[in-house]
Amino acid sequence: MENYKSFAALIYVTDTEEEAVMRMYDWSEVKFDDDDQIYYKAEDQKNNLLIYAAKQDEMGMTASATLTMKLIDHFRPKYVIMPGIAAGALTESSDDQMYGDVILADLIWNYSNGKYVPKEEASIIFGEIGFLPRPTSVTVDSKLIPYFDKAINSKLNETHVHVGAMASGSAVVANRSILDKQIHATFENTKGLEMEGYGVAYAASHATEPKPYPIIAKSICDFADSRKSDVYQKFAAYTSCEFVKLMIDEILE
Repeated sequence: MENYKSFAALIYVTDTEEEAVMRMYDWSEVKFDDDDQIYYKAEDQKNNLLIYAAKQDEMGMTASATLTMKLIDHFRPKYVIMPGIAAGALTESSDDQMYGDVILADLIWNYSNGKYVPKEEASIIFGEIGFLPRPTSVTVDSKLIPYFDKAINSKLNETHVHVGAMASGSAVVANRSILDKQIHATFENTKGLEMEGYGVAYAASHATEPKPYPIIAKSICDFADSRKSDVYQKFAAYTSCEFVKLMIDEILE
């Protein structure tokens, strides 16, 4: 594996996501004297691969970027993978999206970057508030795309997968106007939105060599509108982790 010391490191946020990740493998705790973070270690018995995992102590991109850098520093994984839950960004012209569908990001972008201005100067308007977006993005390495296609088309894959842009922001969204006015107006192909993926991808792409490949694969638990609830979170976390496990066990090299 070139100069990598492990195969994959998983990073997740919520208790629900942790429950799903813990079911993937037989994990054991790993601790360091100079680091209060709890890490988990497992071995893919089929391929004899080392896999690590860790949970963020809070939501958001700052925490995800920080923990990603620590995972890289400790374990030098070839892949940094974020499973979990996300909101679907369904539009009238997009493919149908269902609860539990996996969103596999080929681009991760930060929709929170921008400037609040008078509405007369803005491209996006919310009442009396104007917003000028200044999005930043990380594009997935083209080497991963064949693996994505192989996993999606695998006979072992039991999930429906949408490949496209994933939007990351600094707040939970339960208002359709954010999707219509801000998300799709900036990146039309956005398939979903969440709060951490950009931090993971940014940290991976700015790490020292050998850089890991970031993979964001989250499943739909709501649609970022007034119907938002926690009902489908466990199901979404499960389907996300099942797809990630397929990629680790059968697809990625």
